[in-house]
Amino acid sequence: QVQLVESGGGLVQAGGSLRLSCAASGSIFKISIMGWYRQAPGKQRELVATITSSGSTNYGDSVKGRFTISRDNAKKTVYLHMDSLKPEDTAVYFCYANILQYTDSTWINYWGKGTLVTVSS
Repeated sequence: QVQLVESGGGLVQAGGSLRLSCAASGSIFKISIMGWYRQAPGKQRELVATITSSGSTNYGDSVKGRFTISRDNAKKTVYLHMDSLKPEDTAVYFCYANILQYTDSTWINYWGKGTLVTVSS
């Protein structure tokens, strides 16, 4: 069964940097898009960044120029490098991946449980 496990969240001062990781495991044949969403209390979940298997990226407007998404296909891992962090970046960050399993013919989105990033001022 597919699992996505995030790591790297924590406390950081405004202006600082942090790197999140998300590793996919299970009966995985292929992964197309991987990405990150975030959700702050009382707010809707929003796109942070996505990356295709070939390296094409897409960023949310609020993080463009500050965050960088990357992936290691061999490790089935996606990363989010966060620079120049702001208090408004504080949120739970969720990893997702669009995955085709060996025993399935359907591409399915899977989600991690989230990792908390808190940016202090």
